[in-house]
Amino acid sequence: MINLRRVIVRRAAATLAAGALISTAVAGTAYAAPAADSGTWLSHQLTDGLVHNNQYKFDDYGLTADTALALSALGGQSAGVRDIRKALAQHVDSWTTGVDYGSDDIYSGSTAKAVVVAQTTGADPRHFGGVNLVGRLRARVSDTAPTVGRLQDRSATDYANTIGQAFAARGLSVAGASEAPDAVRFLLAQQCSAGYFRLTFADPTAADQSCDAGDPGSTSAPDTDVTALAVLNLEAVPHKTSAVKTAITGAVRWLKRNQKTNGSFGGGTATEASNSNSTGLAGWALGINGVCGAAAKAASWVRDLQVSGTVAGTPFAGEKGAIAYDRAAYKAAKTDGIGKAQRDQWRRATAQASPALRYLHTSACSG
Repeated sequence: MINLRRVIVRRAAATLAAGALISTAVAGTAYAAPAADSGTWLSHQLTDGLVHNNQYKFDDYGLTADTALALSALGGQSAGVRDIRKALAQHVDSWTTGVDYGSDDIYSGSTAKAVVVAQTTGADPRHFGGVNLVGRLRARVSDTAPTVGRLQDRSATDYANTIGQAFAARGLSVAGASEAPDAVRFLLAQQCSAGYFRLTFADPTAADQSCDAGDPGSTSAPDTDVTALAVLNLEAVPHKTSAVKTAITGAVRWLKRNQKTNGSFGGGTATEASNSNSTGLAGWALGINGVCGAAAKAASWVRDLQVSGTVAGTPFAGEKGAIAYDRAAYKAAKTDGIGKAQRDQWRRATAQASPALRYLHTSACSG
């Protein structure tokens, strides 16, 4: 019998829905009201420090981590961040391993994200809930050719991908781990010469593990979300090499070229239509790199999908600050409210898109 909760969690770990967020908040910065509203709404989605999925009855650790990183970036939600840090530490093995299913599996992407969450929220990733997450992550980095530096799960099916690789590159670099340079190099190999990063790794037996060696129509297809997340993670790598700087420049240039005239972005091959997740992540990456006009356009598009204004007495009551995935989702909820079946999508969209709202005004851009 298939464990539905496990399927959902593992699929989320392997897709952008559980994509992680990077904190780039600047101390003392006052953010605009729309960003603050989203932070407040996200905090209200927590139950004992965790995002609980009421539709399928499980605590979603990956989305909880995304929420912590979004709140850290938005600022003003230190209590919520502390609650999440404490809750995730208490459930760190359930999050990063197969212990709840009686297996010794270790999920490399979740472990990499956990390292970054600990670092970002002020915890010690070597002593997080009694676990040395840095050591656990180091053990999931290949040291064998042709996959040196590649992240890999310890399980029957390897779900590792470029998103997890980006977290690993950052987390290991910040921790000063000896595997960090190899993890960074393998991440950079997932960038095609056009500038974008792909989602899926090559077969581990392939002699050439690079993005350019794959098929741009399938295995090496462009992916906005992955590209933005790679940029956000690489920006946090200390002591950047010239190769890292060049990769960031190329990815930012690709994002700018692929922004639609209305300011929005589509995602990868399965999410090509404009959506707030992709637009928010891209806007965030553009903003921290000083591409202020493009970041503001992306933020404005996201803002149009945010619940705002007077909501009391409407189906949006209590939902101010929430961000819809797209126009259809916003329109439906405006009539029927955000139901149990829809709330997960709204939470994911808000966690990924809300940090971009800081760039509604070009004066907030780092350029």
